[in-house]
Amino acid sequence: MSDLTVPFHLPVNVEQIQQLLPHRYPFLLVDRVIEMVPDESIVAIKNVTINEPFFDGHFPGHPVMPGVLVIESMAQTAGLLTQISRRLKGNTGSPLFYLVKVDNARFNAPVVPGDQLRLEVTLKRLLRSMGLFEARTIVDGKVVASCELMCAARSEK
Repeated sequence: MSDLTVPFHLPVNVEQIQQLLPHRYPFLLVDRVIEMVPDESIVAIKNVTINEPFFDGHFPGHPVMPGVLVIESMAQTAGLLTQISRRLKGNTGSPLFYLVKVDNARFNAPVVPGDQLRLEVTLKRLLRSMGLFEARTIVDGKVVASCELMCAARSEK
């Protein structure tokens, strides 16, 4: 997506996501970006299937997506907001953004195979090379998880 310019087109598909994030299977946890306001907010989708490798051990006979991976999905969505917004401003350098803090994490319901996660992330504030984000995950219109995330940039060397 090095040619991403204004206007860009939604949805952003998984091939484009792989150009923006360093994550790969089995840790790429975002399938599509469906809404976005650059530097403000983003909505992405993660389709959860029984084929996910973590379901083999979490939990046999009662598959549940680990909460840390739901948080990771939200963090990757925050990374997409940052990366797409940077590209739209002409910043072609792509520093890595690391998750450095999670606050107020809440899990309201389990995520199971067949669920489609609607990952909604809003940038609360940008502090130098760090972003503070408010995130929530929705399944069938109900919030299943929420948290605040802080991500910090580290330039690639």
